[in-house]
Amino acid sequence: MTTNDSPVLRVAGRPVGRYVTRPELPARLSPRPYLHPVTTLSGTAVTELSPADHTHHLGVGVAVPDVEGFNFWGGRTYVRDRGPTELDNHGAQRHTAFQLRDPDGFVEELRWVASGAELLRERRTVAATGLTDTAWALDFTFSLTNVTQDPLSIGSPATNGRPGAAYGGFFWRARKEDAAPEVFTADAQGEKNVHGGRADWLALAGSTWTLAFAGATEQTRRDPWFVRTEEYPGVGSSLAYDDRVPVPPGETVVRRVVTVVADGRLDRDETATLVRKAVSA
Repeated sequence: MTTNDSPVLRVAGRPVGRYVTRPELPARLSPRPYLHPVTTLSGTAVTELSPADHTHHLGVGVAVPDVEGFNFWGGRTYVRDRGPTELDNHGAQRHTAFQLRDPDGFVEELRWVASGAELLRERRTVAATGLTDTAWALDFTFSLTNVTQDPLSIGSPATNGRPGAAYGGFFWRARKEDAAPEVFTADAQGEKNVHGGRADWLALAGSTWTLAFAGATEQTRRDPWFVRTEEYPGVGSSLAYDDRVPVPPGETVVRRVVTVVADGRLDRDETATLVRKAVSA
């Protein structure tokens, strides 16, 4: 469901993404605002919403599988020594208000609520910027503040005992096509070689489009990339890769990812040039 609180992002007047603030979703999907569809400047969709393989994948947004035991990712919860388990532990991200809203972006306030209590308060800043006639950039920043009186921590299936499954944080579910997309960094190629790496940027190239992700702050650049291409196309920046992330009362965790959205299949040099332009824009 979309409402008047679901702005459309535009670049030079062209619509490139819709942001849904109050989706009507079952609790199992961990309801949360998301961007979908996101498109290239020519109109090619580069996101998916609730695909059959992972119905809790919701376009572009922030999803965390473990905030002090509560699931803000959706689907099953990975439990140590038990594996993926259906639990009644799902939280929700609730849109509170827009502090700023323009055709090319917005600043939003959200509440992360689980079991009737607010755990985190988020400020989310999203901006769309034109780069060339065939490419634009999505600048996505989120800050999570512990509003409880107790320490919280953020985890992932990896920190709970599932090696290689450090998903959680910024996440982009990309368009699934007949062939898996190509994935590469400045010096590596293929899912096995880039997953878990800390490259300055990482590109996902489909049949007629390329997405290039860059951590735009020093802290974000230290986060490893979570990458899937064969099972499904998705890229995220891992908040909790090796260890849980502590969030003491009143403290804030901040991350920023800038994504180039381009028509066509870019090579390494073209990608690097656009990433530099996007991060400095």
